[in-house]
Amino acid sequence: MPPPSITEVRTPQSRCRFALAWADITPPPGIYHRMWGAAKHERATGVHRPLRATVAMFEATDAEGLSPDTRQILLALDHCVLGSVEHEQLVRHVAEVSGQSKETILVVFSHTHAAGLMGLERESLPGGDLIPGYLRAVAGQAAALVKECAGRLTRADIVYGQGRCDLAAHRDFFDEQKNQFVCGYNPGGPADDTVLVARVTNESGDVLATIVNYACHPTTLAWDNTLISPDYVGALREVVEQATGAPCLFLQGASGELGPREGYVGETAVADRNGRQLGFAALSALTALPPAGTLFQYAGPVVSGATLGAWAHEPLPANEAQRKQLWQLSRWREPLPYRPGRPTVEQVEAELKQFQADEDAARRADDSARAADCRAMAERKRRLLYRLSQVPAGEAFPLQVVVWRMGDAFWVGVQGESYSLLQTELRRRFPGTPIVVASIAADWGASYLPMRNIYGTGIYQESIAVVAAGSLEQLIESVARRIGTEEMSSSEKK
Repeated sequence: MPPPSITEVRTPQSRCRFALAWADITPPPGIYHRMWGAAKHERATGVHRPLRATVAMFEATDAEGLSPDTRQILLALDHCVLGSVEHEQLVRHVAEVSGQSKETILVVFSHTHAAGLMGLERESLPGGDLIPGYLRAVAGQAAALVKECAGRLTRADIVYGQGRCDLAAHRDFFDEQKNQFVCGYNPGGPADDTVLVARVTNESGDVLATIVNYACHPTTLAWDNTLISPDYVGALREVVEQATGAPCLFLQGASGELGPREGYVGETAVADRNGRQLGFAALSALTALPPAGTLFQYAGPVVSGATLGAWAHEPLPANEAQRKQLWQLSRWREPLPYRPGRPTVEQVEAELKQFQADEDAARRADDSARAADCRAMAERKRRLLYRLSQVPAGEAFPLQVVVWRMGDAFWVGVQGESYSLLQTELRRRFPGTPIVVASIAADWGASYLPMRNIYGTGIYQESIAVVAAGSLEQLIESVARRIGTEEMSSSEKK
């Protein structure tokens, strides 16, 4: 006898109340732009593609009032990161103006490295005088978007799918000749190629938005680029939106050790090519999604030249449709222990002064290569000083985490730059369950979260990590416990 036949195929789905709105937040040319230590310019000279702020608001279908437990807001910005001061000012303003609870607002970043470094500590540098006004304008636009979304929440269905794209590559490379690790394309390293997509439709079946969740540093454009740009994310959105007629929200996955195969260039055409590659992969997965509220079911034999087996999309049974509305939400601060031997402010200030002196000496000796290296290292120390000034006191870093369940899917918003193990391990433990991982959330104070075995290697991501070895693994266990508990809780309600 043949094994029992599978006669139904179910696609993961959610039902909630939803709204999305976006606005152009492109900074003015001439604003401070130097993101890369190796960059020779200070100000942006123009714009490659516009930057966006996108607000996506999710709410439980049975929500009453403005309970923080039944609403989650994603404020997605086309920027690399914000410091804790800038982040707090943004969230506070958006909450006050929009009337939303601060805890419901999660700021996430596409993490483009070509948008400029928007830190208030840069105000005295060329073009830095434009930063405070720009940040105030972004906060105002974000608050308006949140108010707009709150005013037009509508019942929506979300259908999830998965594709593959090899844009992302491993970027922890060992230079044998120099006997050191560098942050660059490593053809021999593994890379997560998962493209998680979601299509959001209203009750009439109209597409309200698409969501693309992928892990790859937007570092196509680097020190030779002087233009404001969303990097590959701009062309990705263009490809998807032209095909679907709806706005596309990009969520950066856990990409600590992942970057584009071809990157660190100045040519915007390469960024556009990278974006189209991911866009077409996302479109392939989106195109394959079935109608919301259906399952694919065997309909029986049809006698023809051969006896054929017919399948059809059928409405979900009422009890299953009801389960797509499940809503569970957890927000917490995961205490990750600080790594021992963190540098002091005094040590870093002394190192900064030394690099500045070395740069001056190199210029006097007409050694431009040495001067450029010292200038880059001085920039690295300035950023470390700023981070140290904003790291919370205590023995552990309070990492911000949000996990919420909508129907068949879990959404995870997590602070810091986690290695991709965060998403691959969660998805391995919960197969068949869509897990949307939005990394680079809140402020950048957490820095990188590498895997335990990376510590001690001298890799860049490990060298600037503020938390101890094992922190990523602790985070994974904490998130997995909550997902497992919520899955168990919902299964008991069947």
